[in-house]
Amino acid sequence: MIKYLAIISVFFFSCEKNSTKQSQQKSLEKQTTSLVILGNVQDAGSPQIGCKKKCCKKLFENHDENRKVVSLGLIDGENQKTYLFDATPDISSQMKTITQLEEVNTSEFTDGIFLTHAHIGHYTGLIYLGKEATDAKNTPVYVMPRMKDFLSNNGPWDQLVKRKNIALQQMTPNESISLSDSISVTPILVPHRDEYSETVGYRIKGPKKSALFIPDIDKWEKWDRNIIEEIKQVDYAFLDATFYSGKEINNRDISHIPHPFVIESLQKFKNLSPSEKNKIIFIHFNHTNPLLNKKSKESQYVIKQGYNIGRIDENFEM
Repeated sequence: MIKYLAIISVFFFSCEKNSTKQSQQKSLEKQTTSLVILGNVQDAGSPQIGCKKKCCKKLFENHDENRKVVSLGLIDGENQKTYLFDATPDISSQMKTITQLEEVNTSEFTDGIFLTHAHIGHYTGLIYLGKEATDAKNTPVYVMPRMKDFLSNNGPWDQLVKRKNIALQQMTPNESISLSDSISVTPILVPHRDEYSETVGYRIKGPKKSALFIPDIDKWEKWDRNIIEEIKQVDYAFLDATFYSGKEINNRDISHIPHPFVIESLQKFKNLSPSEKNKIIFIHFNHTNPLLNKKSKESQYVIKQGYNIGRIDENFEM
């Protein structure tokens, strides 16, 4: 059974807010290593620019601070370090969240950022490490070869490299990066629209548990790996759920933006045991995806089938 701590903002009285925050922090301190969902929305966010649909209309008027672009945070409490998976347009608040959750180290910067690919929601947050913003010093950024070339040879990203705001760390597919004696990260190539870089997911191994992080993939059938076998090898599987079905996109050719529909994933995973289904945490929701709404019939159906829907600030022991 997945055990997670939902760090929920409550809006009653200030004393209640402080009490809740303190109890949450104490719970987190007990976990030396954990993953935290820092965002669950597709690259363009929610509300999405130019959207007049019901899913976004009210959000333009009343912003929901929980609607952040998909990212995971890794806390290494034993060594007082933190890491980000993907640098999103919401990196400022996401980096603040993860560094504050690790209370011993007072640094405002994570100890590394792992990038999946060169689509806008997954790397453009790097710009806030530059001269016009915080002017960071040698923040390690873990990248694949094409991603390294893209950042090194195209403005404005090359300025971050030349000014040493970021220090690019090249990875090799299927070769683990050791972050400590008990924590490692392994990049795994996945098929996606690789206009500017290759695309990877990650297998993250902690002292006790392991996780698979695949926020973007074209279709499970296009992968040279068996997603069901990959799920069996880990304790948590954070998986691409961009669109619930093709019906929600009626103004674009959805064949140009392939992702596994949630309904396709449910069909593919239907024969998994309850314990295997419970490993799956759906993430990376398009602004049109009804899973963003906890009360939607689609959300209730997915939960009833034994799966999990990733919500911001949920914490997973590693």
